[in-house]
Amino acid sequence: MPLTTEPTDKPVTVTYWLSQAWLGTHVEPGVVLEVSDGLIAGVRTGVDAPPPGATVLRGLTLPGLANTHSHAFHRALRSTVQVGSGTFWTWREIMYQVASRLTPETYYELARAVYAEMALAGITAVGEFHYLHHAPGGTPYSDPNAMGAALIAAAREAGIRITLLDTAYLAAGFGRRPSRYQQPDRYQLRFSDTTADAWAERASLLKGDENALIGAAVHSVRAVPAAQLGTVAEWAQERQAPLHVHLSEQTAENEACLATHGCTPTRLLADHGVLGPRTTGVHNTHLTSEDIALIGSTATGTCMCPTTERDLADGIGPAAALQSAGSPLSLGSDSHAVIDLFEEARAMELNERLRTRTRGHWTAAALLRAASADGHAALGRPDAGVIEPGAPADLVTVALDSVRTAGPVPRMAAETAVFAASAADVRHTVVAGRHIVRDGHHALVDDVPAALAKAISALQH
Repeated sequence: MPLTTEPTDKPVTVTYWLSQAWLGTHVEPGVVLEVSDGLIAGVRTGVDAPPPGATVLRGLTLPGLANTHSHAFHRALRSTVQVGSGTFWTWREIMYQVASRLTPETYYELARAVYAEMALAGITAVGEFHYLHHAPGGTPYSDPNAMGAALIAAAREAGIRITLLDTAYLAAGFGRRPSRYQQPDRYQLRFSDTTADAWAERASLLKGDENALIGAAVHSVRAVPAAQLGTVAEWAQERQAPLHVHLSEQTAENEACLATHGCTPTRLLADHGVLGPRTTGVHNTHLTSEDIALIGSTATGTCMCPTTERDLADGIGPAAALQSAGSPLSLGSDSHAVIDLFEEARAMELNERLRTRTRGHWTAAALLRAASADGHAALGRPDAGVIEPGAPADLVTVALDSVRTAGPVPRMAAETAVFAASAADVRHTVVAGRHIVRDGHHALVDDVPAALAKAISALQH
């Protein structure tokens, strides 16, 4: 698999003219961005026409979107898991079967296509929650990080940034005693390093760069024995790296944790040093008032994944209460039932409307921040997600003349994007100043649908 890409290796100096730009608080017409070495060097407003030589982005240009939670191989499940009925747990069995067929080579091909689909949707950075580490049966590859390297290469080839959240996944579930967890089953052997110390030793071999950051994850409290949670937290703390964890996605997990440890998963994580401002809890669905207070008081983030949470019948998490308590919100497409951060953003608001029967919990500005700046911060890039000097030149332009977006006045373009647009309305995606998607066409992956179909078909035989 290729490890470098010509279009992403050279510094870029370019001028962009934005017909409409979201500057964090309002829509501004006629904005010029000077880009140097992948960063925004200057922002000029009130420029009615494109300067000579400028690249024109017509529509509403936003900061590039951050997909804070992804399992790239789940894309192969789309539609297949919509047959029949069941629960999260029955869905998981189908997911395990797909995971069992992946190799570093086929994972690279699939992830490259998935990340290209993300670029077409305006996503400029992804948090890949990566736990598929070893060969079937648990035997390490000759390169123990072959699967992680495949994901890093795939993101580079698709033109987007990645935070590889290397995940500790050591057990199949709680045991009858706090010190005895269930051994991984035959599918989960691929995920397990056997101990947190062994996980840390392998994860320490991963190397990041400007395109790829290395972070950590606790798969869940059921998959990492309580006595080993601190090892993962300390690894992340030593590196000042992002730390993510699936948290209270299912009531069954809460009940099992209470039965084994006498506390909620949130309390267990807090007691072992996992919570904190560099930590993001993914889902945070079934929480007590004490859980919400713990998450908020430690400034632990919350990544909501509404399209997956509704697809798996997980429930609606208390996003508004979490944010009020002090938890920054971000968004992820998780299992990739769809890849559309505009849908994730509005679904968070619309879910809360259904739950409370009141409207207007978040403004369009707040939802765009969750989809961009706060998501990038959760992935270890706190300078990203804004259009201002010094920020990475990562941009997405949404058409304002499609059947979904035509009509509203320009000053309402942010509301149009959040509450009406879809990924299909993305016209341009720019990463580090480079035009990755131009007029809806991916510059590095010529035929993304064909690449997806080929990669997924290879896993079905």
